[in-house]
Amino acid sequence: MADEIEVSLATYEELMDLERTFEETETEILRHQVTLTKPLYEKRDTLIAKIPNFWGLVFEQVPPDLDQYIQPSDAAVLLSSLTNLSVSHFDIENGGTGDPRSIAIKMEFAKNEWFEDKVIVKKFWHRQSKDGDAGLVSEPVSIKWKSPDKDLTQGMLDLAVKVWENDKKQGPSDSTKVKKEKDYTPDEKALKEKIEAIGRGAVSFFNWFGFRGLNVSEEESRLAIEKDKKERSDRAAGKVPELQEVDEEDDDDEDEDYDPFGLEIFPEGDEVAIELSEDLWPNAIKYFTQAQEVDVSDMDFEDEEEDEEMEDEDEKPKANGS
Repeated sequence: MADEIEVSLATYEELMDLERTFEETETEILRHQVTLTKPLYEKRDTLIAKIPNFWGLVFEQVPPDLDQYIQPSDAAVLLSSLTNLSVSHFDIENGGTGDPRSIAIKMEFAKNEWFEDKVIVKKFWHRQSKDGDAGLVSEPVSIKWKSPDKDLTQGMLDLAVKVWENDKKQGPSDSTKVKKEKDYTPDEKALKEKIEAIGRGAVSFFNWFGFRGLNVSEEESRLAIEKDKKERSDRAAGKVPELQEVDEEDDDDEDEDYDPFGLEIFPEGDEVAIELSEDLWPNAIKYFTQAQEVDVSDMDFEDEEEDEEMEDEDEKPKANGS
């Protein structure tokens, strides 16, 4: 029985290592794809610039997974003021050898009644924690609202930025160190109260600019990746890793008092980043074409209604027997 368990564990580890190899291969494919398609997107940008309100029309046709986060007030901004959207893989630009899954999403806006910014850029880094969790992390990005009543996030984004700036002063983050609610700073308490009073992502799409994600520093991610590669190499060489004891002290207490999304004003921020970078941006022409088809069908419907009204007028009896 013990031998069977050891074989099962060994097979499981081999499968997990193979899965990671698949992921690394896909990442390398993405690296080459970004390089090959860059001139195509540059040419597309040139053509798009000649079409009025291109991106506004694209956002009218966003898929449900993205549309659920766009409120009517957000749509008013995006449809009237968004002039360009672009995605870059900054870690591999100019000969860089970083992770192609790290992205920057840039939105450009015309002059509008809500905020002063002409360009807003949100960057996402793909990182791995000590515990093996991997995904996109980001930093809150401030928006210069023209007045408090124009702030679509109702002050939540400003608070998220303030909390982040205070956190940076404390030095590099560590994903294994969690802060309990009783240890929150005044700004963190204020943000927590505002989230509980107003809600999270449903408030505004612009809350997305406040997303942070996993609390993983660049250094922690580098060390975690190196450790993972070494362990996989050792297993491939037939070395059996030593079992390490897990300190479970105070785990129950932490679980009761710790909410990993407690101070997130847009918990699904990484999912939205993926939707924008892997669907909306590369398929913008498709969504723009759909918007044109909708406009044509609406015009046809209006023409049919006008024809029916004219027919009804013709069928009405004339006065004086005429």
